[in-house]
Amino acid sequence: MSVFSPFSSLISRRHTRPVLAALSIVGLVTVAGCSSLASDKEEGPQTTVSNCRHEVTVDSPPQRVMTMGAESITTLAHLGQLDRVVSRAGVYPSEYFDAQTMEQINQIPALTDRVNATGHLQISVEEVLAQNPDLVLGATETVNYQTLHPRGVPVIDEPAYCDGIDGPTTWDNVWDQVNLYGTVFAAQDRAKEYVEELKTRVEQVKKQAEGQVKSVAVVYPELGGGVLYAYGSRSMSNPMVEAAGLSNVFDSTDDRVFEVNPEEVVSRNPDVIIALYTSGSADDVVRDVTERSGFGDVAAVKGGRVMPMLLNFAEPATPLSVDGVEKIDAYLRDHR
Repeated sequence: MSVFSPFSSLISRRHTRPVLAALSIVGLVTVAGCSSLASDKEEGPQTTVSNCRHEVTVDSPPQRVMTMGAESITTLAHLGQLDRVVSRAGVYPSEYFDAQTMEQINQIPALTDRVNATGHLQISVEEVLAQNPDLVLGATETVNYQTLHPRGVPVIDEPAYCDGIDGPTTWDNVWDQVNLYGTVFAAQDRAKEYVEELKTRVEQVKKQAEGQVKSVAVVYPELGGGVLYAYGSRSMSNPMVEAAGLSNVFDSTDDRVFEVNPEEVVSRNPDVIIALYTSGSADDVVRDVTERSGFGDVAAVKGGRVMPMLLNFAEPATPLSVDGVEKIDAYLRDHR
């Protein structure tokens, strides 16, 4: 899903896929043979991967890929596979990508960026099938494994949106995402190199953060003074702030994201607040946090350390999380 409402899916998992969906470690198995998913397609090299509790068989590598959001783009670009994307739906904010990648994205035909009031991408199965994809990356409430698999179209959802992970999220979940796409696109060597590059970048942040003792709260405020959400140990933001030398004041909460009473944030008095957002501007989200009742007494607000950050830099677990932790590190060095 390309545009999200990270707070409304307390009712439905698909309403806040980047925020509330539990993460799944991806098992990868490469095989050759005939696909049972699309009997009318010409037989050739194929790969089967385990994704969101399904065994998904795809052409290896796929030739006509459709993306349903921005989450896979950074990995595809680094693996040299973005030219296989022939259509896209959803929103692809330029802040997430370098100029070359954004130029490639703009050359891919866009079907729609239409969303409803809760942030769901509005696209039909028929619109997707009309593109004749041999792989769909991402899913919506209507376009997913359950609706496309019977029609012979393989779907791979972001690993971070799968149910069933036990325990805290770690950086391994980022490496798993890269390796998944490396297997699907027969680019395992590039994936391995990219993972090593990402690991080096994270280790550099950890080294620069040695001796950091500040506490942090990672929140998602509903703009206009609405519901406030906080992130616990099962969110990708948790290992990110730890790598930056911070202590998450909600790391003992065994949830990915949860509604929090503003008084609870005030009582924990974090030195830094990272405010995630998907709509509005950076100034809007900082203003919303700082103007909430009681927040004027919080150390982060008094010290001018409320950091706005676009959601996908923190959630879900993708290489954008490495960009995100570097942004946190740079922010902290500028706001000592």
